[in-house]
Amino acid sequence: MNGTIVVGVADHVDDRDAGRRAVSWAIERAARSGSVLHLVTVVGGPLGVIGEGEVLERAMEQAGARLERYTHEARARGVAVTALVYQGRPVERLVEASVSARLLVIGSDYRGPGSGVRRGPHGVRIAAGAHCPVIVVPDIDLSDREGIVVGADGSSLSEAAIAFGAAEADRDGQTLTVVTTWVPVPLSVEFDGYPAGYFDNLQALAEEAQAISLAGIPEDYPDLRVVRVVERGDAADVLNRFAVHARLVVVGTHGRGAIARFLLGSTSHEMIAAPATITAVIR
Repeated sequence: MNGTIVVGVADHVDDRDAGRRAVSWAIERAARSGSVLHLVTVVGGPLGVIGEGEVLERAMEQAGARLERYTHEARARGVAVTALVYQGRPVERLVEASVSARLLVIGSDYRGPGSGVRRGPHGVRIAAGAHCPVIVVPDIDLSDREGIVVGADGSSLSEAAIAFGAAEADRDGQTLTVVTTWVPVPLSVEFDGYPAGYFDNLQALAEEAQAISLAGIPEDYPDLRVVRVVERGDAADVLNRFAVHARLVVVGTHGRGAIARFLLGSTSHEMIAAPATITAVIR
């Protein structure tokens, strides 16, 4: 896959956090795919505080030096790379950069259960507003992970997620696990229960929707191993159960329109707020 991979490198990134892992992931991906790499750091704009000019100048210099190190690393892998430091608002700058990008890669603040650190609102807004797939890389060691997981709900957006996940899995020789969930309509206590066969019908309907979404995948990727999972449960909970063992999970965002484009669906929001693995959000 060619095109440009844009990496949002936080202005506070060091060599031990998710931002560093995001850069490494993007360099590896660009080296394998022949993509151009574009590294971007956005330093906050002026607020009118006395003395901030010197502070911003130092921040710009530090960010530039950091990007220069990453640029040398990418070129050592044979990757064509550019780097820029901006002043301004990170969300706006990265969403703007995504217009002409094949992928946008950002690091997550999440460090695993119990850390108390979740992907901040900037990351959620970037993933929701970007014009290309967004890859959210957590500060988690994924060296022993295998497989790619995709959430599918029968929508055209989930079909795009399946296509993305299938291409990734086929290229890397990974198994693709496609997960579809369903939940019954809640009933109040006044009702005795659900009609006979209701759950079976929901299961069958979900299986049919998944099968339709997967149509064409076997022909496009004849050597790809696909595991189909259809079960009752919350989508994010079920996806995370598989994601904790996977190297990548792929979900869609259901934002629509000028305002909704900056909103994520509940499942994708939860998946990137506390990612169990590298998470791709597909628009």
